[in-house]
Amino acid sequence: MKKIKKRSIHPYILIISTYLSVIIIGLILLVMPFAMKNMQSMGFTNALFMSTSAVCVTGLSVMENGLGADLSIYGKIVMCLLMEIGGLSIITIGVFFFTIVGAKIGIGAGFLIKESLNQNTMKDLLTLVKNIMLISFTIQLICALINIYPFYEYFKYYNEESFAKAFFTSIFHSVASFNNAGFDIIHGSKSFVEFSMDSTVLSTSSKIIFNLTTMFMIYAGGIGFVVINDVLAKRRWRKFSLHTKITLITTLILIVLGAVIIKFSANVNFMDAFFTSFTARTAGFQTFEMATLEDKPVSFVIINILMFIGASPCSTGGGIKTTTIAIIFIAIFNFARGKKNNVFERRLDSTQILKAFVLVNLAIMIIILATLALLISQSELRIDRILFEVVSAFSTTGLSMGITTSLNIFSKYVIIILMILGRLGILTIVGVLNKNWLNQPKDNIEYIEESVYIG
Repeated sequence: MKKIKKRSIHPYILIISTYLSVIIIGLILLVMPFAMKNMQSMGFTNALFMSTSAVCVTGLSVMENGLGADLSIYGKIVMCLLMEIGGLSIITIGVFFFTIVGAKIGIGAGFLIKESLNQNTMKDLLTLVKNIMLISFTIQLICALINIYPFYEYFKYYNEESFAKAFFTSIFHSVASFNNAGFDIIHGSKSFVEFSMDSTVLSTSSKIIFNLTTMFMIYAGGIGFVVINDVLAKRRWRKFSLHTKITLITTLILIVLGAVIIKFSANVNFMDAFFTSFTARTAGFQTFEMATLEDKPVSFVIINILMFIGASPCSTGGGIKTTTIAIIFIAIFNFARGKKNNVFERRLDSTQILKAFVLVNLAIMIIILATLALLISQSELRIDRILFEVVSAFSTTGLSMGITTSLNIFSKYVIIILMILGRLGILTIVGVLNKNWLNQPKDNIEYIEESVYIG
């Protein structure tokens, strides 16, 4: 008898299958008529779009009047759960509950967790998972309780005074903010324009509370769980890992530089400028209309750059990630000086540098192809709005210049694919082709090195 060879399933395939499964479940739940207030189904394509946007924590919406006006309580709860699962990942949540009941995690499952959380080793993975869940829910709960006050005042302004409504809205907003999803369930489809410091709807104290807590949640969800865990455990800069140091410095530069440029190029107040700088890095909320960027090219460019870069690895955000752009700049700077890639008394792994360049180039290619596809499909739309939508979808940001609801079926599916690619990560998709994921290749043949002219 022939011995049957046991084959291991590629962890990247399991990760991709997990996300796609959750999207399909979300589609089934949202396509039901009772997901809408008018008790009419939103349709297969729209339900798939909304489920993908929630699971991929993007925030783009095809709801004509906004989620608050169109979705029922059931629909909003489904969206809330999909955002939480998509942000923290079903693998992380599942492992957490397995550990609670005392189930043992095998080597295969451990490898899957490692790849899902983008870790280099399997050391202390279960501790990291527990910390992720504890930190995530603690931050979301505390900020939700704080934001009840501004939401209560907001609904009171519209003569809809209700503590229960303010509480539910605050919970929904907390989940959307921490998971960098960008959905809201307040009036209309203008996001948080009425929470701007220039708005007359809320008191100054409510606006300050709302803006600060929202920015904190976006930052906490987007900085990366590994960084938060490292900071809480070590507490001193010199003890932080290289990853933590690069992430913190790059994030600070992007936030401050982005806010200053937006402040003076878009002519908005400092709070709105900082809020936009935070949210443009994959959160997707807005306190001023993005459509106004048509007359503000500098702000348009900087927001696109912020969206493209996105959040940090092992976070709820998307984009090519802060560490990717940092590694590229470090490599270019050192190459120009003819020096080795050393930073903070550590040498960068040459493989990581190669991955960073591959990731950026693939991302640019995908964005160009998607933009061309939408231009061909809907030539009546402006190219700047299409580019903005494509970058927003790929980086899972959710900001829009107002064209999402006018997309045709083909364009919607292009955006759906972009959101999935952006959330899973290009390297995860490409990594499926790696047949040596479990073992190192045994090919010891080395060929003669030869140069190719470049530049």
